Amino acid sequence: MTTLLEFALTVITISVSGVMSPGPLFAANVAYGTRGGWKTGIKMAVGHTMVELPLVILLGIGAVSFTVFPQFREYISILGAISLFVFAGLQIRTTLRKTNSDNLPKHGPFFIGILLSALNPFFLIWWITIGFKLISDAILLYSFVGIGIMFGFHIWMDYAWLGAVGFLSSRGKKILSTKNYKIFMIALSGVLVYFGINFLAQAAR
Repeated sequence: MTTLLEFALTVITISVSGVMSPGPLFAANVAYGTRGGWKTGIKMAVGHTMVELPLVILLGIGAVSFTVFPQFREYISILGAISLFVFAGLQIRTTLRKTNSDNLPKHGPFFIGILLSALNPFFLIWWITIGFKLISDAILLYSFVGIGIMFGFHIWMDYAWLGAVGFLSSRGKKILSTKNYKIFMIALSGVLVYFGINFLAQAAR
């Protein structure tokens, strides 16, 4: 039986791939952070939450509905594993590319947090595939309240990460271009592959 601590570590480890992945939200946060510091990161995280929370609730309702099908968990485990493998590959490729964050978006960080989350296909795909596996596991372990538990273990990282990026950007740190950040993200991709293999093992059982 999976303990709450084990479930928390799984959610946090897998969620890091989405939270810290270089993308449009990260680039916009770096740009805004050079002027507004950590506060702009928090505002962007709030905008991000406005999109993410309703999406997670809708997926949770869908997961509850699909549990009536006997092989639902096997299928979602396989889909989650494939998604982790693909996401890991895309993450490595994106991390190795240079990101230009010099152009400051015209709208405020809160609005940009909403816009770049709602219109980011990788964000939506992550939740529909990898995130959906976490949601279904949470419901299996803790019933419908598990959605809130899983989301709590996930969402704090958005605020911590975006706030930290905004703060460091205001101090002139170029996080995405540093060698250490790239090494960390590539290593994280290897962890995603490990979890993907575990998902396949679950489906096989």
